[in-house]
Amino acid sequence: MATLRSSGGREVLIEIVTMGAYAKVTAIDSATGTEVSITAPSNAPRASLESAAISKLEFVLKKKAGPQSR
Repeated sequence: MATLRSSGGREVLIEIVTMGAYAKVTAIDSATGTEVSITAPSNAPRASLESAAISKLEFVLKKKAGPQSR
């Protein structure tokens, strides 16, 4: 598991599990415990996998915050 910072400065935990031709990437916001997962080809670059998972996490966090954060 790796720890990264999102564009908003949040600490994000990343886990990548490879299952055959696919990789499951899980991103967890350490402050709220919000967790999202994506699947992608296992041969995709690691940076792309992490970026996609963080983007989805940021989307979910903004959606949970409601219209006042937009």
